[in-house]
Amino acid sequence: MKYYVIAGEASGDLHASNLLKALKIEDEAAHFRIWGGDLMKEAGGELVKHYKDLAFMGFWEVAKNLRTILNNIKFCKKDILAYQPDVLILVDYPGFNLRIAKWAKTQNIRVFYYISPQIWAWHTSRVHGIKKNVDRMFVILPFEKDFYKKYEFDVDFVGHPLLDVIRNFKPDLDFLQSNNLSEKPILALLPGSRKQEIKRMLKVMLTTAKDFPEYQIAIAGAPSVPREFYIDLVKDNKNVSIILNQTYQLLHHAALALVTSGTATLETGLFKVPQVVCYSGNPFSYQIAKRLIDVKFISLVNLIVDKLLVKELIQNEFNIENLKTELKKLTDQECLKEVKKGYDELAVILGNQGASKRAARLMVEYLK
Repeated sequence: MKYYVIAGEASGDLHASNLLKALKIEDEAAHFRIWGGDLMKEAGGELVKHYKDLAFMGFWEVAKNLRTILNNIKFCKKDILAYQPDVLILVDYPGFNLRIAKWAKTQNIRVFYYISPQIWAWHTSRVHGIKKNVDRMFVILPFEKDFYKKYEFDVDFVGHPLLDVIRNFKPDLDFLQSNNLSEKPILALLPGSRKQEIKRMLKVMLTTAKDFPEYQIAIAGAPSVPREFYIDLVKDNKNVSIILNQTYQLLHHAALALVTSGTATLETGLFKVPQVVCYSGNPFSYQIAKRLIDVKFISLVNLIVDKLLVKELIQNEFNIENLKTELKKLTDQECLKEVKKGYDELAVILGNQGASKRAARLMVEYLK
């Protein structure tokens, strides 16, 4: 069968690549045309557009790049029609993918959605469009099935694909040496995956980290951002390591972490690294989002365990003084015990491994 798969971010590329591998096992004749990244391409996808050309974050950033976005949507529709897939598989990335789903419905193209948009957090009304335009939804968070049930939409909970990614992770025994790191405890900085958020987050993170000389500082570089970009941002900070495309290796060795809100908070939690979750957005975008978002927490860790397990510093609260205070707390042994106990609970709630395999099997069954 022919699959057209769209993922617009680094995390979507990772999870979609594993889905593609699982689909090839379930359907030996599978052919994939993709919008995604290097991992999806390595998994056998024919790459049309790379996600690094699609990533715009926040209301202001989207407004500035609206013409590019609209041109991408126009091109995508044309390319799908030319390919004539048996199914269109959309992976998260709702701003783009929900538009494509609505259009695909008018073309009688079957639509599967893997990794639900976080409509339970904001813009809940989008659930009606999803019910109308999406044939099957495959969710990865346990509370999402109950959310959709309230709107009489039956979805498949397949488990979280990060459990598989981390299960298959193999530590690099030469990681410290090859990155010129010592045996000193590591304070990992995860400032995000897009250039505008990295610029905003990294300065505060670095200034804070300098007050903890007992740790060596290492930045997790995003796969789509060149080393030169980070070098320019850290030029006034000595003894800072930039680790590109090795975030899991870094988390495996890290003692503490400062993490920009997003999937990275969950990854850090599953590696059981004590963390402070940080977020600072464009002021205009943030004020709009603040009025629309209806959740208790911004971190996936806290949302899943349904309590404030890891501290969140948002917008004006994200400053050097607060960050120092919260980081200092994480050096206390009693605090560390509570956090790690919560991380154990997190893994249990997320369910069993095998999300990609379950999703692929269900997809092929539904298509048959």
